[in-house]
Amino acid sequence: MMKAIKLTLVPVMLCFFAMGFVDMVGIASNYVKADLGINDATANMFPSLVFFWFLLFSVPTGMLMNKIGKKRTVLLSLLVTIVSLVLPLFGESFGLMLVTFSLLGIGNTLMQTSLNPLVSVVIKGNLAATLTFGQFVKAIASFLAPYIAMWGAMGALPSFGYGWRVLFPIYMIIGMAAAAFLSVTSIPEDEETGKASSLADSVKLLGKPIVLLSFIGIMCHVGVDVGTNTTAPKILMERLGWTLNDAAFATSLYFIFRTVGCLTGSFFLRVMKARTFFVISVSMMALSMVGMFVGTNQTLLYAAIALVGYGNSNVFSIVFSQALLSVPESKNEVSGLMIMGLFGGTVFPLLMGFASDAVGQVGAVAVMAVGVAYLFTYVNKVKQ
Repeated sequence: MMKAIKLTLVPVMLCFFAMGFVDMVGIASNYVKADLGINDATANMFPSLVFFWFLLFSVPTGMLMNKIGKKRTVLLSLLVTIVSLVLPLFGESFGLMLVTFSLLGIGNTLMQTSLNPLVSVVIKGNLAATLTFGQFVKAIASFLAPYIAMWGAMGALPSFGYGWRVLFPIYMIIGMAAAAFLSVTSIPEDEETGKASSLADSVKLLGKPIVLLSFIGIMCHVGVDVGTNTTAPKILMERLGWTLNDAAFATSLYFIFRTVGCLTGSFFLRVMKARTFFVISVSMMALSMVGMFVGTNQTLLYAAIALVGYGNSNVFSIVFSQALLSVPESKNEVSGLMIMGLFGGTVFPLLMGFASDAVGQVGAVAVMAVGVAYLFTYVNKVKQ
């Protein structure tokens, strides 16, 4: 039995890797900004556009899962993602990149909404720890993206004339492999499959305090995540006078510590109270905001980026699992609502773009700090 579960988890975890493709938008927006000569507010449209689709498609995806099942919904998400990764092979115009990141956002919305509940079908216990391990796998794709883009831009690997855009065909091939493996894996659906639900039924769940507060918590988590992903290189460029290729490592540093945080978090959440670990995580994020706000040297800024990477790595899993377990009879609908909270990835970068254009990157950090402050208020909602 355990061997069968482990074999089933392999393609599921490969899908988590494909889920990490969306995080390429941070470094990609910086390269598009440099290529097209646009300002911060315009460049930040790309990550904002990616996460805008979470607002529109998350709840309908929860309803779709009730009709076609979780596995088929994940396969559909992979198909949309693969199409989004094909488009940049034909150019890098502003319009083409807008379509690319729109499709990437739609595919990721479908995936995040359906893949997490699919894990709850495969694994009945230690859901938060398993989701955290999935986030660890996702983070591997996230921190590799800046390196691949940087190596492609510098000619350090064969890019076939695509430069930094070689990132897209590489991830496209991995996405195709994930779809192939999952399609041949047998995963029995639970009793919720086929149950009718409506948009009103899903939205009504926000009337439950734990669901609403968790929704806001995920908005803040992803706002800080996408915000750091996008802003960290800009802080180094502004404070230290670095070039984009030099500063691109900041994004990888963030995801390296997110990866370490997810890997160690999957252990800590088995041996430590979830609330205690949540407090430690958010405290690290708060220290990071201070460091990014006042830091003027490489060591302090790197330490701040590492702190927010580790601290933010387990917030999603803890908040998501609290919401999912609070209404077990409506897992699909709750999952849709929680993933809709990733709309914070639209709100935060837009506000940060305007703030940084007005007062510099310190303004962007101040916007993220508001999200961290909210997460402190969520502590009492985390069950022991």
